[in-house]
This record gives sequence, C-alpha cells and structure tokens, in this order.
Amino acid sequence: MAIETIPVALKPHFQEYVFESLDPDKDAFLVIERTLAWGEAPELRWLFARYGAQRLAEWVRQAGWRCLPSRRFKYWQIFFDLRNVEKRERVWLH
Repeated sequence: MAIETIPVALKPHFQEYVFESLDPDKDAFLVIERTLAWGEAPELRWLFARYGAQRLAEWVRQAGWRCLPSRRFKYWQIFFDLRNVEKRERVWLH
C-alpha cells in the first residue's frame, strides 16, 4: 500500500467527495477523521505510517470529541492515553 495515496478501501467513507481528487496533505483533517472513525486495521496502519502517532494523538485531543463517534473517540482517547481532553456538548449525538 503506497503511503502517498489514500487506500481505496476507504472510498465508501468519502461518498460525498470525489475520492480520486482527495489529497492526503490538503485534506488531512478529513482523511484522519474518516480513517479513525471507520478504518480497518490495514487502513489504520497506513494512517499511522502517513501521519505519525503524535499528529494523530493531537488530532484526537483537538477534534476527536466532536468528529468521531463516541465509542471510537473513547477508544482513541484510551489508545493514546489522553487525559483531560476538553469535551463540549455535541450538536448531533452519535
């Protein structure tokens, strides 16, 4: 799996986008969000290789509470050992 391109297995999770037009650098926020929320083991390995654990942990700290489904957010919070993550009220409950 090439680290420069988004894995094709993630295509169903970007239905409202032209998948082939997504850029892993310019669209990093979106790619991280969808992969952490819905990615399987191979896609998650790609994500960690592409962006690194530190960047992903910071993304979860900053945006995970509002972008990820609750279960996935809790999983990544534990995975990265993030404490005192600021959580605000969500508009849409997952």
